[in-house]
Amino acid sequence: MDQITAREHDMTEKCLCEPNEIIIFSCAGSSNVGQIANQAAIKLAQDGVGRYFCLAGIGGHVSGMIESTKVGKMLIAIDGCSVGCAKRTLEHTGFSIDEYVQVTELGIEKNHEFSLAPSDVGKVSRHMASLVSKRRRT
Repeated sequence: MDQITAREHDMTEKCLCEPNEIIIFSCAGSSNVGQIANQAAIKLAQDGVGRYFCLAGIGGHVSGMIESTKVGKMLIAIDGCSVGCAKRTLEHTGFSIDEYVQVTELGIEKNHEFSLAPSDVGKVSRHMASLVSKRRRT
């Protein structure tokens, strides 16, 4: 294996992510609600609710990401719609989700236009932050 190939191989099996108490995964699908889910997850991470992790790495069975996820104390998943890609990916890999929401269940209609209302992103992130807060108190 040449030097570049060896380095690329190492990068595919390792994750530079550090485990966190709360790990957030989201859909990033090709609809407004998929993108709202993604933006809400980013907002939750920016607000310090938890750490946003790579769902594609879980689906791709990247060992470092799998191991980092295993040590999380709470897993959050946000899906855009009833297809449930984030939920299915996590469950397929053997993870149980502690808090979950579908954006469409919050009254946001799915379409394939990508003009996202900041109020919709806020609605989803506030909903999830509330669920996490309630869980922490119990």
